[in-house]
Amino acid sequence: MFKNLSAICVVCILLLSNIFLTACQPKTTLTPTETKSITISGAFALYPMMTRWAEEFQKIHPEVRFDISAGGAGKGMADALAGAVDIGMVSRDITPDEEAKGAFWVAVTKDAVFVTINANNPIKDDLLKTGVNQETLLKIFVTGEIKTWGELINKPEITEEIHVYTRSDACGAAEAFAKYLGKKQEDLTGIGVYGDPGVSDAVAKDPLGIGYNNLGYAYDASTGKPVNGIIILPIDVNGNKLIDPDEQLDTKEQAINAVALNHYPSPPARALNLVTKGKPSGIVAEFIQWILTDGQKFVGEAGYVQLPAEQLEQNLQKIH
Repeated sequence: MFKNLSAICVVCILLLSNIFLTACQPKTTLTPTETKSITISGAFALYPMMTRWAEEFQKIHPEVRFDISAGGAGKGMADALAGAVDIGMVSRDITPDEEAKGAFWVAVTKDAVFVTINANNPIKDDLLKTGVNQETLLKIFVTGEIKTWGELINKPEITEEIHVYTRSDACGAAEAFAKYLGKKQEDLTGIGVYGDPGVSDAVAKDPLGIGYNNLGYAYDASTGKPVNGIIILPIDVNGNKLIDPDEQLDTKEQAINAVALNHYPSPPARALNLVTKGKPSGIVAEFIQWILTDGQKFVGEAGYVQLPAEQLEQNLQKIH
């Protein structure tokens, strides 16, 4: 019995000693395996390109995780300035006020906004021959002076009303399109629809609808043709009331060439930007530098327009 008691006492003493020694030792925290993440939000215009860049960057940096969401250029800017994301996608010019708040930006590619109408529009054949000009679009989207499709082609017997769709979210597409008309996004009238996919879908479902979309949402990525249910309304840039070969926008390839060769007006063509709160560093800076260099090889494949080499170099120098 006494032997058992002695053994128990020895065990208790050892346990107490171990607890005491552990308490007296400096505490250490186990450091988990570091994971690198990049959060991105903003412009629908840049979202398809950004997801492609993220996929390619992960092939050489598998430890990096991306969280990318589209919500409009306004959200991208707000999130970046608030520190809610590492990078904001902004498909419009950066204002001096935003720069004063700490917005650091670089342009990474080029896109354009295109006017869309329903594939079953009552006067589509006429419109594809003559297109529309800046003044006509102003009277449809801003002043509302042109109310019927017949008014567009001087056929008063065609009385179907024009159903105008515009973006309800603060976005670069609306801002660029409004800028082309000499206005701002808040000057655009029509039925407000959220996001690029929303406008495309609304026009595709309405034979009398007209709207506008970024390149990636106006054309189908696999076929190169306009998204099912819509057609692209060409702009009569030279004012001869005819759509010339370099003004045709029947395919994505034609649209890209028109933007790249400056046959399409700018705006609504414009550069797409990445914004950070202050100058980026670490893995975020490395990712943006990669976009401006090796990442440019994927721009054409993804259906975007590459910026001039000198502009890319200028932006790269801003980060260094």
